[in-house]
Amino acid sequence: MTGDDLDDLDDMAALLCDPEVMRHYPSPKSREEAGTWITWNQRNYLEHGHGLWIIETHDGRFVGDCGLTIQDIQGEPFVEVGYHVHRAWQRCGLATEAAAASRDAARRAGVSHLVAIIRPESMPSQRVAQKIGLQLERRVIKNGGDALVFGADL
Repeated sequence: MTGDDLDDLDDMAALLCDPEVMRHYPSPKSREEAGTWITWNQRNYLEHGHGLWIIETHDGRFVGDCGLTIQDIQGEPFVEVGYHVHRAWQRCGLATEAAAASRDAARRAGVSHLVAIIRPESMPSQRVAQKIGLQLERRVIKNGGDALVFGADL
């Protein structure tokens, strides 16, 4: 999702507007909000040197997004690995593969501690976090609801 335009808007809107993919968020995003999401991500690259990547198959089919963002947890900034996978590609191991690559990129960039913020009912996301070596550290209130913080020193 880097670049100077919104070439990925159709794919990202389909992903972020899907109620099933976004079931652990307050609500699915609109097409306009998906555009804002892309702009936010581009700003992350400018300000922090990292953000979310588009996940694609080897033949170029859109799978989702994954990468590193800065998230506030109880007033303290942390580097978080985040991921969204299109419904058709869930349970194929692609979120784990992408999250592991993001973890490795964080390590190479000198990030000392990586987190994943996950809703308690999102068992698939918890499994991805655990598979890449993150452990449950604490429970917090984030965006108006309970969230689990998985983390690990890199």
